[in-house]
Amino acid sequence: MLTSIPDLLKTIIPNQRRIGAQQAKQELEGNKGLLIDVREPAEHANKAAVGAINIPRGLLEMKLMEIEKDATRPIYLHCASAARATLGAEALTRVGYENVTVITCNAEEICSVF
Repeated sequence: MLTSIPDLLKTIIPNQRRIGAQQAKQELEGNKGLLIDVREPAEHANKAAVGAINIPRGLLEMKLMEIEKDATRPIYLHCASAARATLGAEALTRVGYENVTVITCNAEEICSVF
């Protein structure tokens, strides 16, 4: 039986750290974390948060492991609706990243804060 994405998200979300853009900005200023935009390149090019690295959701685990070897470095994920960021955070946690946070507001809000 297939699990719908909304149902899958309901099981994943309780196990994740989730914050708004303003809090993420404050934390990033102090902890030297990575801000990653998991949207597709065209979405990122249209409007990007300052300092965000674009790694599309489909490449996230593989590309991030090339970029960041420190499993404890804070990582903040965002997308248009937090759905891809949520799925991405679960995948990063599975491969060993220990400090992954989903930014819960939409991309417009994030871009206006950063």
